[in-house]
Amino acid sequence: MKHYKNLSELHRQNGFPPPQNPLFSIYRNDHVCTIGDREFTSDFYMIGLKKILSGEIVYGRTKFDHECGLMLFFKPRQVIEMKNLEVDIDGFLIFIHEDYLNGHSLHNDIKKYHYFDYEINEALHLSPTEEKSIWDLYDKINAEYYNNQDEYSRELILANVDTLLKYSQRFYKRQFLNRAESSGKMVTRFNEEIDKYVASGMLGTKGFPSVHDMAARLNISAGYLTDLLKQETGKTALEHIHIYLISEAKNLLLGNDKSVSEIAYALGFESLAYFSRLFKKEVGVSPNSFKKHLYN
Repeated sequence: MKHYKNLSELHRQNGFPPPQNPLFSIYRNDHVCTIGDREFTSDFYMIGLKKILSGEIVYGRTKFDHECGLMLFFKPRQVIEMKNLEVDIDGFLIFIHEDYLNGHSLHNDIKKYHYFDYEINEALHLSPTEEKSIWDLYDKINAEYYNNQDEYSRELILANVDTLLKYSQRFYKRQFLNRAESSGKMVTRFNEEIDKYVASGMLGTKGFPSVHDMAARLNISAGYLTDLLKQETGKTALEHIHIYLISEAKNLLLGNDKSVSEIAYALGFESLAYFSRLFKKEVGVSPNSFKKHLYN
């Protein structure tokens, strides 16, 4: 598998013009893109805007080959494969080496954008107005990139990259809302899948489900699931799992003669201490106190 450590090699092997900066580059194209015609990884963050006519991209666990306008976000060392891509009208790629962010607030802030962990089928679909906003920011980055770079260039480039990422976060929230309206509330589907998980007896064999387990059952990535639920309800996927388990625990404590430890293990908890801490955090009292109060 090919691994790109520097931008010069990536540009050279894919027929791009030499980069203006060894740690940051942009590439605008309107023809067949052959980058990554085999599996590859890199030390770069990559941001792309493309309207794909043909070819495919494999990223994470999924393959994307749909005709549409979209934005893609790749993080360092993620396995990517692009095959015979043909793009319509216009598109761009931005490459940011991890070292380019050293000493800048974006070094940490970029890790807060979960969409770098989304699967390819969760790419950002832009409205015409949103796409114009992204192109306006690209034009500012492009102008600075080719403007005889000096001591101000990096700060100005990263300021616009930061704004682009913030806009992308905003546009994803709009996409979350649109998705919820078209396919029903994710929290409802999420709880239905937990019900199925419990009914199948998997609590006893595998323990309580992880966020990744639930995301796989819903055919989306863990990051996308958490962000979508957070948008809908203000709570993360893990918080919803905990809420479900504590609700089940309260029901069992109310109508069951099993001990607290037996109930904890029946719900898939690996230790009584973990169950007790979570129960007290959610309910305000320990499970023992809750059970005693019910029967007194």
